[in-house]
Amino acid sequence: MSFHGSWFMYPVLVLAGFFAPDVSLSQQPAASSGIQTLEPVVVSATKTPVSLRQVTSAVEVLTEKDLTRRKIKTLVEVFRLSPGMAVTQNGGPGTAANVRIRGGTANQTLVLIDGAIVNSATLGEFNFGYVTADNVEKIEIVRGAQSTLWGADAMGGVVNITTKRGGGPLKTEAFVEYGSLNTVREGGRVAGGKGPVDFSLDLSRWDTTSISAVNYRRGASERDAYRNWQASSRLGVALPADGRFDFNVRWWSGSLHVDSSFGPSDVIKARNDDEQFIFSGTHRQPLTDWWTHVLTLSRSQETNSYDPGILQRNLSTGRESIPFGGPNETRVLADRIESQHDFRLNRYVTVTAGYQLREQTGESDAGLSEKILSAHAGFGQVQFSLDDRLFATAGVRHDGYNTFGDATTYRLTGGYLVKATNTKLRGSYATGFRAPSINELFWPNFGNPTLQPERSQSFDVGVDQIVFDDGVKISAGYFWNRYRDIIQTIQSETACGIGPYGINYCPVNVGSAKSQGWEVGIDLVLAQDHPWMKRLELKGHYTMTLTRNLVTGTRLARWPVDQAGISVQYQPIDPLRMTLDFRFVGSQFDRPNVAQNDTWRLGSFDVLNLAVTYDVSERIEAYVRVDNLLDEEYEEILFFGTPGRSIFGGIRVNVDLPLLSD
Repeated sequence: MSFHGSWFMYPVLVLAGFFAPDVSLSQQPAASSGIQTLEPVVVSATKTPVSLRQVTSAVEVLTEKDLTRRKIKTLVEVFRLSPGMAVTQNGGPGTAANVRIRGGTANQTLVLIDGAIVNSATLGEFNFGYVTADNVEKIEIVRGAQSTLWGADAMGGVVNITTKRGGGPLKTEAFVEYGSLNTVREGGRVAGGKGPVDFSLDLSRWDTTSISAVNYRRGASERDAYRNWQASSRLGVALPADGRFDFNVRWWSGSLHVDSSFGPSDVIKARNDDEQFIFSGTHRQPLTDWWTHVLTLSRSQETNSYDPGILQRNLSTGRESIPFGGPNETRVLADRIESQHDFRLNRYVTVTAGYQLREQTGESDAGLSEKILSAHAGFGQVQFSLDDRLFATAGVRHDGYNTFGDATTYRLTGGYLVKATNTKLRGSYATGFRAPSINELFWPNFGNPTLQPERSQSFDVGVDQIVFDDGVKISAGYFWNRYRDIIQTIQSETACGIGPYGINYCPVNVGSAKSQGWEVGIDLVLAQDHPWMKRLELKGHYTMTLTRNLVTGTRLARWPVDQAGISVQYQPIDPLRMTLDFRFVGSQFDRPNVAQNDTWRLGSFDVLNLAVTYDVSERIEAYVRVDNLLDEEYEEILFFGTPGRSIFGGIRVNVDLPLLSD
């Protein structure tokens, strides 16, 4: 890892590593008593473990149970049923998938995996297309600007993904799945622990002939196959004086055939290969009974290879041609060092202070020489809790970048819990920023090194209600965002000069936009412990997102006004469980256009998925999943296809081994 800052930051970093508190990005579960299910604990909203009912931000926590009951393969499928989020994917499994929050863009959503920042240094966004749901313990989604705690790219919110923790006697698990489109998935997991050490290790493979990336209904003929290897591990060590060290590794290697949106075109043998390694280590150590230090170090490195193929056919004109350019490779690297101190001044007040170094490197064989973005940041936060009723936080952060200079953000939140009725009122106001990406700054004959960061203001209020002893949970809220200095590509000889072949396009801080809307979520336990009604539960959400480009007066691209989802879980008897997921997405415009050209309009659609599992024995589970049960024809991105009705069946086997038992 290289540091490109002033020389005096080296001793500062050393001192910060000694004094800063230990920042843990995952809640360490206490030993299970087998008696009580504890309320979820959230870390991303405050960088300290906080009970969900005390959180004053708009937060959603998705657990391993939420993932396994639906038998989903990718995290993209999880986010499609989350309030306030919009998900798009340009084709079948493995193709580029983006997640956006509350009217923002994909590069305004910060994504962390086990404490490592995984947003691309060159593109600014994170591609969820390759990430499976294997070995994931918990996902935290924090909506609204979070730059005060997390820095750049968190204007829209934060997605924090945590790998499973092992423990207890050695356990092994294996699965195999086969289904539509010649899809084969297989994998296994081993986990356990003894004494102070625990570990988990997971490995899986996924092969499918898939569908054409460009919609075959538009005339595409070639299926674009996909292959993915994925592995993840977590090693934990309990240290003296309640300390803990966690080391995480996640790796994937995927190969995907792709098409082009230009035309659109069906491209023969065009391929995208992606390999990514993610390493992170977190050391949490109480130094006194009131002072805790957390040190986090992480690295994310990605290599992406692209082959343009041998022939492309324009589906609009039928014209065939040789794809432009040749094979090339892009290499990106992201490092993070963070030292955090948590000071519990008394039972009411906790102060958090920390330092972060973030460095990103990117280069490409297509003409981009190695470029570096680096930032030093200091942040502080005060948390206040009175009588488990009144909660508040206030924080400030200052980032210094080697490209555009400084950015200062702040955040205020508050909440009040009415214990008599189990009603929590909450609200927040925050500022955020997004740093220009390496491509926007330095891409040959395109980048603009004078770019300034995008900036935002974010406000929300909400109410969370629990009734009938957790039998009914309701959450509702209003949000408002204002985006300034948005980076957009324009054609201007004055701003961009004249490039090769007379092309004068470049990115400039000229955009301005706003979004506002409502988010509603509900969780109902309709029946429990009745004959042929072991459990019947309904979860649902609705999001209304009103967006406006303040320069053109039009709606923002790829943001539907209305989105809704319903998930019904039915367990008639102990071994049998059924989950029915319904998703509705309203109409939207694929691209910004002053005239709101209807040729760029995507119609509304609804998709129904069904998952059925049956416990053949304590060790064997059989399952069937049907995606797009009603065979809906739709596009999430203009010109790109989506799978029709697809059926998958699988078996999962688990075995406990006595190797690590006491």
